Amino acid sequence: MLKHTGYIELPEHQTKGGFDHAAVHKGFGRLFVAHTANNSLDVIDTKTDTYLHSIHDLIEVAGVLVSEKTGWVFTSNRGENSIGMFMPESEASLEKVSVGIRPNGLAFDDQRGLLLCAHVGDPTIPDSFTIALVDVAGRKVRNSIPVPGRTRWAIFDLVAKVFYVNIASPAQIAVIDPLSPTAVTRVYDIPAEGPHGLDLDQSNRHLFCACDSGVVVTLNADTGEILAQAKLSGVPDVIFYSAIRQHLYVAIGDPGVIDVFDAQRMERMDTVNTEKGAHTIGFDPLQNKIFAFLPATHRAAVFNDLA
Repeated sequence: MLKHTGYIELPEHQTKGGFDHAAVHKGFGRLFVAHTANNSLDVIDTKTDTYLHSIHDLIEVAGVLVSEKTGWVFTSNRGENSIGMFMPESEASLEKVSVGIRPNGLAFDDQRGLLLCAHVGDPTIPDSFTIALVDVAGRKVRNSIPVPGRTRWAIFDLVAKVFYVNIASPAQIAVIDPLSPTAVTRVYDIPAEGPHGLDLDQSNRHLFCACDSGVVVTLNADTGEILAQAKLSGVPDVIFYSAIRQHLYVAIGDPGVIDVFDAQRMERMDTVNTEKGAHTIGFDPLQNKIFAFLPATHRAAVFNDLA
């Protein structure tokens, strides 16, 4: 069960829009959330649940990713077709690398130093649905891989050492092998419209794919076999898997809830209210803490998973 423990006031929106992806840096006790309406990252202290400051000039920032092993924090800046990268102890050293059209999903292979950036693209621009592999040390795009449609979120599999990228239509997960970085290695077909949120249970080899049609699909990560499907309370966006609790958290903007699933049985355990439009969450696995970002009131609701 999720227990609501409080709110964190965040800066008011400067333009239309709200928040997007968030990521926690466990070592620094910091949460970074894309405040898209403000072209900035808001930084939160996860131990005290307080807003610290914002990192500006990230135009239409959409994605945030933390590499705990290397320390890097990455952003996808959809309005300027770039990714940002910085170390949390030196935010002022933020650097940018140009990528494809409207970058969004991010995943990182820390062994090879490759950042995958999945682009939303533009349907009016031919061949703009692509995935970039960025050489982080060299600060340049190493490869650009075409895909058949708009991408959503992406993750890296530490066991299989491959990337997974959700494709909205055709409904599939593209598998990218960094050792063969010129094309999609294989695809997993998804039996539901609009793959969106994506996460992975490394130990049990389960991929979780939340789809716009209001279902979450569980797949065998190694074969793509469909293992289970479960109904959601609405159209999902961001999802997180807790290896400690073995729970799956699904953010749903309309009506504004978080669905909580027992990830092994794929049975819904709880549905908690957030706020209409709250389609994104952050997750701190050390404290079993979930942060829901509320666009109407520009704040974060904090929950603890009491199991």
